Amino acid sequence: MSDRYGLAMTEIDPQRTALVLVDLMERIVALPLAPRSGDEVVRTAEELARSFRKSGGTVVVVRTERPGVAEQPPGSGLLAGFAEEGDVEVVKRSVGAFHGTDLDARLRERGVRTLVLGGIATNLGVESTARAAADHGYGLVFAEDAMSALTAEEHRASVALDMPRLGTVTTAADLRFPA
Repeated sequence: MSDRYGLAMTEIDPQRTALVLVDLMERIVALPLAPRSGDEVVRTAEELARSFRKSGGTVVVVRTERPGVAEQPPGSGLLAGFAEEGDVEVVKRSVGAFHGTDLDARLRERGVRTLVLGGIATNLGVESTARAAADHGYGLVFAEDAMSALTAEEHRASVALDMPRLGTVTTAADLRFPA
């Protein structure tokens, strides 16, 4: 079964796959987003993170810090209670999560070969992270309902035009973990 994006059911190998959630921070989740609210993205991302943790997969939480400022704006930390012990936390200072961070090394030391991506904004932090991940040789899966953008048009353009060229677009419900 597929929807307007041609989404496919995808089986996950939790030992070789990491869930990468980009910029689920209070000040970003609170923005006016589309096609879904920040709260909707967070609920889906939390469900995905629980599934990954339960199956022994790696969960990566990424947050951004503005470079060159003495103090970060209020709401710049990860959402309270979102990250759990054992998760990988990455602080980025650019649009994507790979440039200037140790994300690639931390994934490789865990044997990760595939990334499932979600977060805010679809066409900015998520897509930039995906493009760099593809350059690093990772397989990519996009959980379409675990992301949103500043406009529905920006989200749709990334999900319908760009992301299918980089990997598989699916929904959180269509990700399958081995029994």
